[in-house]
This record gives sequence, C-alpha cells and structure tokens, in this order.
Amino acid sequence: MLIFGKFARLTFWLLMPALLFGQFETAEVLGTVTDASGAAIPRATVTLTNQDTGIQAKAVTGDAGNYNFFNVRVGRYTVVVEHEGFTRFTTSNVTVNVNARQRVNATLAVGAVTESVEVIGAAAAIETDSSEHGQVINTRQIVELPLNGRNYSDLALLATNVHKSPIAGSREGSFNANGMRSTYNNFLMDGMDNNAYSTSNQGFSNQVAQPSPDAVSEFKVITSNFSAEYGRVGGAVVNVVMRSGTNQIHGTLYEFLRNTKLNAVGFFKPAGGVKPIMHRNQFGGTVGGPFIKNRLFFFADYEGFRAIQKTYYAATIPNMNDREGILPVPVVNPMTQTLYPAGSPVPMTPFARKVLGDLPRVAAGAQRANNYTQLLLNPRQNADKYDAKIDGQISDNVTLSLRFSQRKDNQFTSPSLEGPSGGSGNGYVRALSQAAVLGATWTMTPTQLLEFRLSFTHMRAGKEPPLLGGESMEALYGIPGLPTFPELTGGLSTQNISGYTGIIGRQATNPQFQHPTTWNPKVNYSAMRGRHALKIGGEMHTIHTQVMDINPVYGLLGYAGSFSKPSCAQLGKPAGCTVANDAASYNLADFLFGLPNQIQLANWLVGNYRQRDYFLYVQDDFHVNSKLTLNLGVRWEFATPRWERDNMLSNFDPSSNTMVMARKGSLYDRALVDPDYKNWAPRLGLAYSLTTKTVFRGGYGISYVHLNRLGSADLLGINGPQVNIATINQSMP
Repeated sequence: MLIFGKFARLTFWLLMPALLFGQFETAEVLGTVTDASGAAIPRATVTLTNQDTGIQAKAVTGDAGNYNFFNVRVGRYTVVVEHEGFTRFTTSNVTVNVNARQRVNATLAVGAVTESVEVIGAAAAIETDSSEHGQVINTRQIVELPLNGRNYSDLALLATNVHKSPIAGSREGSFNANGMRSTYNNFLMDGMDNNAYSTSNQGFSNQVAQPSPDAVSEFKVITSNFSAEYGRVGGAVVNVVMRSGTNQIHGTLYEFLRNTKLNAVGFFKPAGGVKPIMHRNQFGGTVGGPFIKNRLFFFADYEGFRAIQKTYYAATIPNMNDREGILPVPVVNPMTQTLYPAGSPVPMTPFARKVLGDLPRVAAGAQRANNYTQLLLNPRQNADKYDAKIDGQISDNVTLSLRFSQRKDNQFTSPSLEGPSGGSGNGYVRALSQAAVLGATWTMTPTQLLEFRLSFTHMRAGKEPPLLGGESMEALYGIPGLPTFPELTGGLSTQNISGYTGIIGRQATNPQFQHPTTWNPKVNYSAMRGRHALKIGGEMHTIHTQVMDINPVYGLLGYAGSFSKPSCAQLGKPAGCTVANDAASYNLADFLFGLPNQIQLANWLVGNYRQRDYFLYVQDDFHVNSKLTLNLGVRWEFATPRWERDNMLSNFDPSSNTMVMARKGSLYDRALVDPDYKNWAPRLGLAYSLTTKTVFRGGYGISYVHLNRLGSADLLGINGPQVNIATINQSMP
C-alpha cells in the first residue's frame, strides 16, 4: 500500500472498525407504538417475521414509542407488537422493498396480552420517512416485461430522469441518468460495489456480475436526494437484490430463441436475396430452497447464451484492373517524375502486389463504390454465467451470507474483408468476470446493529486480432523494424487507403486488454436513539488494474496524400488546366509506389495501476413528529490519484517546460497529482406527510465522481517517455 506521513495517519483512522461503511441492499422497518389516546408506549416488544423463511427479529420501543429494524431483507413480513396490559397487535403481508424505510405504526388497545387484534393495511402505502427520489423495479416487472437480450438493467428506463445511452447497444447497463454519462452511475449488488473498472470497458458491461432477470428479486434506481450512505455517483445508484432461498423449494427452466425464419430480411437485401443468418438461444434455470428450514437457505442460477449472426456488409476495394496497376486516370511517380497514362500498367512494390493479391476478388472494371458485399459474421458469441448464494441465521443475533458470481463471454467477429489481407473488426473478444461477497450481521441489542461485508471482483477482458501469434511482418512481407514477439505478430499491419472503405490489415487498436481487480470491505453501525435513527460507517476500495491500451502497437500506414496526382505541366497542358478529381485512384497509386502520407507506431507497454478509495459518512434520520422526518447526513470521500506499480508515470510541468517522472516517496511523488482531502458532501432532506396519500419531499446534496472508469485518455502512463507514439505526416512540395 501507499502510506506516507499524513496519509498513514489517515489510513489508520479509516480502518477503525467502528467507522466503516454500509450502503447495503437491505431496508428498514420502523414505526411508532401508541395507545388509543395517542400516547407513546415505551418498552413494547416488536417481532418481525419473514413469511417465506420464518426468520424472526425482535426490537423494543424507546421512550418515544419508536422502534426500528435496520437490516431487513426484501420480502413479505408479519409485524407483532406486545406489551403487558394491552392486546396483541398483528399485521401481515407487509411488503418491504430494497432501501425502503417502511413505516408500520401500531395502536394498542387496553386488554390482555393473550388477546390479539389483526390489522389489515397497517403499513404505510407510500414511503413517508425518506426524501430519496427513486424507483423500485419489482420481481413481477423484471420477469414479465419483455427484454431483448434479457438484461435486467434495461428496466432502469422505467425510472424518471433515465434515458437510453447512445452506446447502449454495445454495453450492458448503459443508460444516462440526470444527463450524466453512463459510467457516472454506481452499480451495487447485494449492497456491494459491482462496477466494472475496465478502463475502456472492454467487457462490454458497466457491471461485473450481470445476473439474469430470473435471479433478481428486485432493484432500485435512485436518481436524487441520496442518503449519505451513497457516493461516487453523478447519475443514478442502482441497488440490486439477488434472490435468496426460502422454506419452500422453487425452481424454473426457460429458453428464449430467435432464428432466421422469424426475422425480416432488412432494408438492404444482399445479392442473391439470401436472408442474413440469425440464431440466438438463451436458456437456463434457477433453484432455491432450504438446507435447514428457518435457518439455512440456498439459491443458484445458470444462463447460457449462444448466438450466430451475420449482417450485410458492403466495402469499396480495388478491382482486378486496379491490382494490375491499370488506373482510370494518369498518375505520376513523384520520386522519378515518370508519368503513366490512364490504362497503362503502373509498376508497384512487391509489398503492394502481395497485399492486393490477397484481397477478395472483384471483377475488372467493376464500379468503385460498394463493389464487394458479404454476409459478415457479427458476431459468433458463446456466453455462460451463474450465481450461487447461501444465507443463514447462525444464531438469534447473527446472520451470514455468501455469494459467488461468474460470467464468461467469448465472441468472434470476422474481419470486414476475407483472406490474408482482410482485417479490421474486433476479432476475438474475451471477457471473464467474477465477484464474491461475504456478509455478517450482528444484532448487538434490540436498538443497535453492526454489519460487515467484504467483496472481491476480478475481470480479464480484451480483444485480439484473428492471426495473433503468427509470423511477423518481416517473415510475411519483408518489412523490417516492427515487433517480432508473439504478443503482437501475426497477419498484416493496418493499411488505410483513403477512398476505400474496407480497411486492409488488422484493426489499429488491436490487441488491447484491461484486467481490474478490487477488494471492498465495509462495516456499518446503526442505532436507535429516541426519535433519531443513526448510521455511522465507512468504506475502502483497493483497485488494481493491468492495462495495455496503446495503439497502434503493430504499426499503421495511411495513404491519403495523392502524391501521384500530376500537375498540368506534367500532363503537357497549360497552367490552370483541369486535372481529373479522382482521389481514390491517386491514393491507390501512392500505395502502389510505396508512398504513405502517414506512418504511426507505438511501443508496447503494460501498465499496472493502483488506486485506493476511502469514504466515511454519518446519517441521522430524525422523526420530528408523525408528519415530518428530516434526513440529515454528511459524507467525506478521498480517492487517491492513480499511481503505477513500477513508477512508469510522467507529467508535464509548464512552469519549467519539463517532464516530471514518478519516483518512490509520497503519494504525489508516485501519482504526480496533488491529492484532494477536502471532498465533503452534505446531504439534507425532508419528507412531510400532508395526508396518508400525499408526501412532500425535498433535499440538497453534493456528490463526487472519481475518475476511474472513464477510459484510458486520463492515464498518465501513456505519456512519454515511457510510451512513444511516433507519427510522421509527409507532404510533397
């Protein structure tokens, strides 16, 4: 760890157990117990029973008659209130949603405790004790609403201030809340961090664990007036509750399919009228039940995804005349000043002849625009994911839970051009996502609760060109000076001839990968003090990310200079004559002559980045009276700037016009960015019950977004001199 001076003292205090943080997926059930006259009844016993698992919890009302169950799982409950000299109060089917503050008030009648009064609808119909603005998406909505691709997160669009992101088609969990980009959302699963920290999000998801809809009990999208429990968010907090086992064994089996026969052809019909292939199967199941009734439960799910899809693709590539150097316009070799009339063969380099000869065949004389079409495999995808969860009531005061989730996704997109010179496209994309959560809850007294959780996430995500690891450019084409190690060799480097849409050679940004690993401990202390429901807590993140996201590491040649375009004098015409405007032919002639206008090459570098996040909060939900609740809190956040394991960072000092290199020492010495210890985030809110059906809410708050999921552009490791991206732009006089 990075611990120096003031930072060391800060870290010590942050790790004090009494100050660590909550932000879990549970809810609160609270209320006030009074007699028929409205007077508070202290020391009444309140029993909360989960109707599906039989697990019970007990609380005792304080002097003001208030009680609070801080750690209530999503589900249906029965509330029983007892006190000597009064009849027993009972209400059932109290629905508790994630993050709710569900109020259940009880009015006791004078009588024997052996008498019981069953009250229907005692739970408040709307939430009256929280100023949060959010939307709960329940089990019925998740399972029954249609989802193309079965991503539960698409249902976040049911919440207000949430809109589909323009890149939603390529990234799961991608939506904009409050006008912020999708990486400004904070995803939690079972109350723990579930954000994908791949710097370029190559795992194609904003989440690590991506549960199927059948595995989600419910989730809540909070878009404003956040409690001090929540931070690192500019858009929305998405808190997901995974299903748990109950006293009854339940299971499901399913398959969803799409295929070619069920699909339309599309607007652009391929040559020959062949309908693009589309086969998609999503299948799986769930099972849950008791190991020991009323004590220990299990839940597991699996989902497989198989897809083969082809899409219509049209490219503009050189035809057979072009490949023989027979061009429709006169061109000149600027190196020799030799003029080649239209229709006469133009000499070409051996490299150009081999590259063009390995392209798909296009008939001589064919039109230039969209002269080659194919049904492109885009993509072939095999994905498997599963979750396993155990929940247990270890004793009357202690509960434990354990969950493990994994998703493995392998995709292949065929190159946009067939053959050895074909390329572009992502090629092989592989993503492995794993997440584990361990949780424990200790009911210290009827009015005090201590919760601890620890999560671990790991991702390996990246893409590789189809021929990676094959022979080098020197062995294949006689081009020296490019890397020869197998992490980069294989196939043709990028060749961009302007005027032709089919990129020749591999994609310039390929290969690349991002492998983040996180550890996330949290502890939360809750207590009931009269009219005050207090929470004190904190959180720590340890984030390690291995990145290779520099390009082009295997070289790029661009041909867009039209150096071979002749002048009027070379054509033997008077000055000011009209020269054919055929940039595609002139750029192709540049390629034939071996005259690129742009040359690029970056060196291979793997960065091992490190970051630590520390957060503290205090929240006081003050029940002023039967109508007014104040939600008062403050949050402190400190996220270290990223540093690199081997100090391969640099920054620019404009005052001295010099590069500053990272070195051993303080946090600044290694990260080259001044740390900010002053990120205080107050949270103020109120909820006022005008009637039983009308609640006014309002609030104010500040939140910070720490830049660790926004792409690679802000990584100091791509600065020189560690990384050199050489670009040469050539021009002819």
